[in-house]
Amino acid sequence: MSAPNAQRVYLVDGARTPFLKARQGLGPFTPVDLAVQCGRPLLARQGFDAAAIDLVILGCVNVIADEINPARVASLRLGLPERTVAFTTQINCGSGMQSIDTAYRYIRSGSHQMILAGGTEALSHAPLTLRQSAVEWFGQMSSAKGPVAQARAVAGIKPEFFKPVIGLERGLTDPITTLSMGQTAEVLAHRFGIDRETADTYAMQSHHRLAAAQSEGRLKGEVVPAFDRDGTVYDHDDGVRPDSDLEGLAKPKPVFEPPYGKVTAGNSSQITDGASWCILASEQAVEAHGLTPLAEIKDSEWVGLDPSIMGLGPVMSATPIAQRHGLALDDIDLWELNEAFAAQVLSCLAAWNDADFCREVLGYDGAFGSIDRDRLNVDGGAISLGHPVGTSGNRIVLHLANAMKARGAKRGIATECIGGGLGGAMLLEAV
Repeated sequence: MSAPNAQRVYLVDGARTPFLKARQGLGPFTPVDLAVQCGRPLLARQGFDAAAIDLVILGCVNVIADEINPARVASLRLGLPERTVAFTTQINCGSGMQSIDTAYRYIRSGSHQMILAGGTEALSHAPLTLRQSAVEWFGQMSSAKGPVAQARAVAGIKPEFFKPVIGLERGLTDPITTLSMGQTAEVLAHRFGIDRETADTYAMQSHHRLAAAQSEGRLKGEVVPAFDRDGTVYDHDDGVRPDSDLEGLAKPKPVFEPPYGKVTAGNSSQITDGASWCILASEQAVEAHGLTPLAEIKDSEWVGLDPSIMGLGPVMSATPIAQRHGLALDDIDLWELNEAFAAQVLSCLAAWNDADFCREVLGYDGAFGSIDRDRLNVDGGAISLGHPVGTSGNRIVLHLANAMKARGAKRGIATECIGGGLGGAMLLEAV
């Protein structure tokens, strides 16, 4: 990452909507609705005209049919000029971070000066899909010619044809290993000895931290309210349970590996809707528009690994960044590690503190070390916030920058596991 003539890249501002629990039926906002809801106030508070933005990049996984290329639809609805190019990225859970990374690399190369990079997801709008057998039957019906052929086709109808499959459920199952994302967390829990109570304790702390951040106003400016077409105001993340305790978290049964599994609905990320945007700018743009950066983006890394242990993506992606920059554990003041599952986060921490793992897999002489929990997800994470898949990577980068500034931290890493056996990480430094 030390190419000659590389431009410095700054994260100058950002905002997100509240993360809203997916409801039964369609939620109040589509993916583009959400992107527009947080994009409008973000752009309105800038001292430059929106025409100064060179490019729009938006991560989104569950794109709905009425919003193909949601980046372009959102860009136009936000009032950006028609000439502004906009495209959508999709790398599962990493989509929102990928938008930032793509923007970072464009600006770093000198080809662009200012880019709006975001992520959006409305999991409550995930489609219902027909079974393959039903699709084949409908095909036969449409191609049947004459009353005899049509009658023969009708005779093949089965009740199961009218029982749709939730698209999200299929999307959260890896097609290579046939393991659900929750099952991959169970694999890691077994490998690193994460017990149920430890996972539940982590989940409880996530809720308590988010509740404290909300009540103490630490999310002010980062979270902007959203307004639906009926005038209802959504002004906070509504999945948080401030009174969460171990007694309550012990009640849900294991979802993926009953009866002895460690992963439950209580210690997993929530299914939610939400969007997030970040504005990235070059040093030239910062000076030209009088901007005050939140942080400088210094490096990023993407890796692939066995899909059955995809939850170790943070370890495999963040470690090379630390090694490239000669950073020891104590050199990293804050971490944002997306909380897909409590067992998955705890397994990453265990891996970094496992001397054998670090020697054999990461190339260290011993353990990287034990990450201080006071430096990790200081204001909660996806277990209490929710995990709108295409958005989370963007949110953790934005929140890391805000948390670093609020605490006077010098350096931080945002990192996440990605379904399909991938991982992504990004290094930020204070300006």
